[in-house]
Order: sequence, then structure tokens, then C-alpha cells
Amino acid sequence: MNKTPFSESPDFDDEMLPEYQFDYRKAKPNRFASKSDKTMNIVVLDEDIAEVFTTPEAVNKALRALIEVVPRTVKVDDC
Repeated sequence: MNKTPFSESPDFDDEMLPEYQFDYRKAKPNRFASKSDKTMNIVVLDEDIAEVFTTPEAVNKALRALIEVVPRTVKVDDC
């Protein structure tokens, strides 16, 4: 059995090793994070379409070609 009385709770902060005590005031921004100003829109493709358009560039190229073909006066409704 534990010899420590129940009323005395251990101070877990004192038991933590110094290397695990992180000082957030010294934190620096992630240098590997994207610094792009472009906004990203995420679109989930169905599996059969993703097999054909395997890269974002391929999807964008196909959509730009479709935009050129569709008349500007016609509004495409969301499906």
C-alpha cells in the first residue's frame, strides 16, 4: 500500500524534467510552413474522376477548358 496520506496530493509539476517544460515565449514560427498568399479551395473528387485527374494542375486545366467553352451568359447551377 501507499504510505502517503490521501490528503497530500503529489506536485506533478516538480517531477517533470526540465527538457519537457516548454517555454512558449521562446517559440518561433514554423519555417517550413507555407508562406503563400494564395487561398486554397479544397474539392473532393469522386474516385472515378480522381483516376483521370491525378494532379491539381490536370483538374485546373480541364476546368479552364470548360470555362472557355461555356457561354458567359449562362449561369451554371450547383449540383
